[in-house]
Amino acid sequence: MPEIFRFFGYSFFFYSKEHDPIHVHVEGKDGFAKFEYDGERFYLRESHGIKAGDMKKIQFVIDDNADIIVARWNEHFNR
Repeated sequence: MPEIFRFFGYSFFFYSKEHDPIHVHVEGKDGFAKFEYDGERFYLRESHGIKAGDMKKIQFVIDDNADIIVARWNEHFNR
């Protein structure tokens, strides 16, 4: 499972055998979330156990690094 980066105690990653659309998983001790890319931005697809304040930080990290996430996905899956 390629980890893209780690912030605020959360790991941002995708699995090696993934499916479209481009998405990123976020996991920490409090819970997990999944964000999907719609071609312009990442939006929350599902979450469990992550506090609202942490979710805002996570969304900021994803929004601020969307280009890196998309590039790492494309590099890994040779697109």
